[in-house]
Amino acid sequence: MTLDRRLVREQSVGVSLTTTPKGLASIKDPACSAAIWKREPLVKFQNWINGLDPADLPRARIILRAEMVRDAMTDLADAHALPDCDERTMLIDDIAALAAMFSGIMDSRYLRLRLDVIETNACRRFHIDAVTARLICTYRGHSTQYGNDAMGDEPRDIHDVPTGSPMILRGTSWRSTAEPGLLHRSPPIEGTGETRLVLVLDPITDVEAHELDGQH
Repeated sequence: MTLDRRLVREQSVGVSLTTTPKGLASIKDPACSAAIWKREPLVKFQNWINGLDPADLPRARIILRAEMVRDAMTDLADAHALPDCDERTMLIDDIAALAAMFSGIMDSRYLRLRLDVIETNACRRFHIDAVTARLICTYRGHSTQYGNDAMGDEPRDIHDVPTGSPMILRGTSWRSTAEPGLLHRSPPIEGTGETRLVLVLDPITDVEAHELDGQH
């Protein structure tokens, strides 16, 4: 399931690295605080998404059932006038597949889906999210950074998740956290001219409560 776990542990304790999507389920391993599916984006896809005007990148903040993600992303792509091409289909298919996979791992039918376009230093401080678990996948730009620090300060050794590689992190609401010192952040990019496109998925167990809060 995992690749070279000893090497990964030397880099950051509690991180499981996999080369297959099934390996993301290692987040349930008692010794695991984060799982990364290391994969290489297709050059054609990466060139396409990197070449889109930042104003045309799709943005979303919705709560929905996992099986509805494909249709929702198709509607979103239409609304942003993304050209109907193979690369657009790849993006929609990948988001739908990650949603289905994460829903299965977390046994959560509903998900909060965010597709963020980031050009500033959003969440630049290292932290642990106040969720059960979170899937993050950066499709464009520099991806999530992570490292260990038991005191909650900035890690001495900072590691970068490869662009296009999904990462599942345990949050503070996980029933137990193997390595509470595993922190992460969005890379600081303000002033660089870079634009990131980031998918974030959270499991939702109480849909009515979130709907009452206006988060839908």
